[in-house]
Order: sequence, then structure tokens, then C-alpha cells
Amino acid sequence: MREWTFSVQKSARVCNIFCGEGAREEPLARAVAPYRKRFVFTDANVHRLYGNWIRAAFPETTVVAMPAGEEYKTPETLLSLLRAMAQAELHRGDCLIAVGGGVAGDIGGLAAALYMRGIACIQVPTTLLAQVDSSVGGKTAVDLGGVKNLVGAFWQPNTVIADPVFLSTLPPREIRCGLGEIVKHGALHAPLFSRLEEGEARLSEIGFLASLVEDNIAFKLSVVREDPEENGIRKSLNLGHTTAHALELSLKTLSHGECVLLGIVLEGELAQERLDCDKEYLRRLRTICAAALGGFPALPPLREALRLARLDKKNIGEEVTVTAPIGMGRYAVFSLPWEEYARGIERAGRKIC
Repeated sequence: MREWTFSVQKSARVCNIFCGEGAREEPLARAVAPYRKRFVFTDANVHRLYGNWIRAAFPETTVVAMPAGEEYKTPETLLSLLRAMAQAELHRGDCLIAVGGGVAGDIGGLAAALYMRGIACIQVPTTLLAQVDSSVGGKTAVDLGGVKNLVGAFWQPNTVIADPVFLSTLPPREIRCGLGEIVKHGALHAPLFSRLEEGEARLSEIGFLASLVEDNIAFKLSVVREDPEENGIRKSLNLGHTTAHALELSLKTLSHGECVLLGIVLEGELAQERLDCDKEYLRRLRTICAAALGGFPALPPLREALRLARLDKKNIGEEVTVTAPIGMGRYAVFSLPWEEYARGIERAGRKIC
């Protein structure tokens, strides 16, 4: 089992991350031991699969399960959770335990940040995406007005428990969802990219992907330690996400990770029109994205979907800001007028899909 510890900026708190078989046993028990009262937040799917384990691991604990799905990542769900926390009479010395994928982790983390101006949060990610990405780094948020993650806060969890036992119940689409973030990290980190190329034929095998979780956490943590609040290098982790968020919210037929894979490729094509890029590397990256997706899907006309990119929180003024791959381990952040952005992504879509 791998363990990391890092200090939370502007705070005396530390974040402990445990990754490996058995993490949900003794390390989790040790993590919750200091708290007088525990409160578990999860979703309906996770509760159906792991409800017995949750009750055994956290006896005499309030458990709240939200409906599963990105469409419930809303202020209404957040407020409902905060009311339940108040009804459970949680205090500052208590903790919230978020058990689930990225949606439950984001909402639970934000509720912990807001309740009594901040209580302890323990993240127990149960999906591939949450284990390799969203549970690490302290980003918490809900969607608002058709914009992804518009309302949120940085609130580092006290502990993250990434146990591969949870990955065995994932359906194929959830595996592809996690692959989006794994490939994103690979595009920014040459050793991980090499492992993806070597294992291209195994990108649907959960055993192979579980073996990548530790490397993904280590890479993301190295970025977060250097830039915890996204003022510099952490912006690289937005790779492909401007277009991905627009597609995800508009089309509603592709998961977040699938949209990230498309966003990486489409924004890479956009970068090639404007910047000095390593075209052979981008071809290799495109091949990995296609393998992860099982082939690029046919896309409808994109113009209406891309209008949502105007509202992306990364934008500067009236221009759309994208973070695009340009070479092995290299990225570029650039802004351009929406019309120019939309035409470029539409051209890339016709070329690729």
C-alpha cells in the first residue's frame, strides 16, 4: 500500500492519502477514529452495492444517499445535504465521509467546506475517475445555470482512501469515464504516457487500470503540492476540459471522461492551427484517445453545444480559454474569440469524428 502526506496551505491540517488493497480497512478506521461523530454521504448506486459495508464500517452513523447522476450535482442537493448535517447535529469536531464517485465527492467536499465554515472531510472514492483525479486536490463544487462546477471552494480532505476493491463493480462506461482523466495525466507526464502506449490493448481491463491508480495519484499530487489553488501549473489539469464541459452539458449522451478524451483531441487540433506543436506526438495521443473511447463517436453539429464554452469559468473577458496538448508533457493555455474557437472545434470535429 502506498501512503502520501502533505500539508494543507494556509492551515495546520495535513492530508493523508492511502492507495492500495486494504485501504478501506485499517487506514480508514484509523482516519475516522479521532472524530466524535461521523456522517456518511453517498449516492443511491453506491449505497445499493456497498450499503452493508457502509453500515458495518460506520455503525450508529447517519447515512444520506443522493440520487445518482451528474444532473443532481446541484445547489438543491447541496442544501439538502447541509440540512441533513444540521439535523444530525454535527459540530466542528465531527467529520463528513464522502463515499462514491466524483459527484458525491464534489458535493460532500463542498458541504464540509461550508458547514460551520469547515469541518473534516474524508474521501472514499469508489470510481476510477474519483480515485485517479477528483478525490485528490481539494476541488469541490456544484453545477449552476448549465455551467459545470460554477459554485465551489478549495477544501482539502483530511484523508483519501483509494482501495481497488471498489473498482470491480464498475460498468464499462464508468471505466471509460476514468480513462479520460488517466489519459489527461498521461498527456502531461511522459512516464505515464509510455505505460498507456504499452498497454493500449488493455485499456478496458480493470486490472491494468487499477495498476495505474497509484501513478496517477502521485502525478496529480505533485502538481497540487506546487500549486494548490490553481494559480499556475495546476491549470495544466484543465487539459481539454473547456470543450469537454460544453459537450457533456449539452449532448448529455457522453460521460465526463468520454468528453475529456474528445476535448483533448479537439483542442489539440485547435492548437495545431495556432502554435508550434509536435504533430507526431499529437497523432500518438489521438490514437490513445481513440482506443480509450473504443473509436471516436459520430457527433452532431456542435455549434449550439459550444455556446456553453462562453460561460466556462476559466475564460478571460469575452474570449474562450483552452488548455491544449502541444507535445510530450507540454501544454499551452491560450484564449481566442468564441467564434474563432467554435469554427476551429467544428473543423476538428469533422476531421476526427
